[in-house]
Amino acid sequence: MIPQETGDFGTAAGEPAEGDDGKVTPEQWKWSVLAGMASYMDAGSIVALGAGLVMFQSYLHLSSNAVGLLAALGPNAVGCAIGAFIGGRLGDTLGRKRIYKYDLLVYAAGILCIALAVNPLMLFLGTFVVGLAVGADVPTSLALVGEFAPAAARGKLLGFTQIAWSLGPVIVLLLALFLAPFGLFGIRLVFLQLFVVALVTWALRRGLAESARWKTAFASAVSARPTASDLFRGPNRNALIWTGTIYLFWGLAAATNGIFTPYMIRTLHAGSQSAGVGLACAGFVVSIGAALLFMKHVDRSHRTRKWMWGAGGAMQVIAYVSYLVLPFTIPVIILNIVLFAVGGTFAGEPLYKIFSQELFPTMLRGTAQGFTFGLSRTFVGVWSLFVPALASTGIRPVAGMLAVFLIISGSVGFFFMPDTAGKSLEQIEAERAFA
Repeated sequence: MIPQETGDFGTAAGEPAEGDDGKVTPEQWKWSVLAGMASYMDAGSIVALGAGLVMFQSYLHLSSNAVGLLAALGPNAVGCAIGAFIGGRLGDTLGRKRIYKYDLLVYAAGILCIALAVNPLMLFLGTFVVGLAVGADVPTSLALVGEFAPAAARGKLLGFTQIAWSLGPVIVLLLALFLAPFGLFGIRLVFLQLFVVALVTWALRRGLAESARWKTAFASAVSARPTASDLFRGPNRNALIWTGTIYLFWGLAAATNGIFTPYMIRTLHAGSQSAGVGLACAGFVVSIGAALLFMKHVDRSHRTRKWMWGAGGAMQVIAYVSYLVLPFTIPVIILNIVLFAVGGTFAGEPLYKIFSQELFPTMLRGTAQGFTFGLSRTFVGVWSLFVPALASTGIRPVAGMLAVFLIISGSVGFFFMPDTAGKSLEQIEAERAFA
């Protein structure tokens, strides 16, 4: 039995005994909401930057290469990667609470720097700092959710963080759309909204307790704590390769979709700035509906998870193949957005989040997700350097590459998916140790 720890919310940070009925208490929902705000601010900052790229480019006279570098440095890519590599490991060695207690203050400082940017240095520095903070927060917060969730509802609670991930862009994009007549000043207000949300979330998180699972693992491994090198041996290595592969190739497509959709719609003359922002917003609204369906079914069985992934993977490939055979017009863009929103929910980050908690032992859980999350964002950073130049020649070069990335992610995810649905973290760890 895992020792129970009670925080200011009066909830236990451990998991119910094996065989639980999957019911989620109000306290566990509160923890999930506050932990899930990492996803809200991650996606919100990415999309806010995407919505304001054209205006910042014009105001600060940035070249296409500078735009690519900006995207590569921030929450979408390299800055986030560095934060994830460091924060994930520190979350395992020092505890979840020590990381999520302070990283939102760093995030708020970076967001404020972007909101008030009057020169390229402020914009680039703020973007990089936001990336660092987001990267540190996400693997730590998700580990916390995975460790206190009931075994039969772990997918549901981690799936809920995907609603937060989609809600951030919806609010950001609606604000950007409403404030579009105010130009760059409107985009500054969008970033200030994220600044306020970060401070409020930081204040509320102060009532969260440390993960009881982490405390138990930390106390029991005094003489033989796992090191980062243990990730590259045995079952941990296999799990790292699998989660890293599906997230790396899916992340390249998702990041391009999230940050560059409004930019490409406008620069390729398919629609106005408002049209680009509005269509991107609609895609995230669709993904919220898909996430509710995902939460309902994801904990049912291994078979359910596998076929959700297969269907979602196929939808995403079709979404970008459509750009290869159809003209880049508003109706085709809508088709792409809907297919990618639903497909990406069923075969993308939500299941990656779940398996990243289930396939690794407690003292390596944050390290593993920080590594795969950071690896993906590093590649996104490199890729982002080339997207504006590729897109300037038309949508087909970008779409063709993204279709290939999604085929790789979808195939690997479907054919090599492990069976962990409904099992406690201890049961999964024991089974993998003897596999």
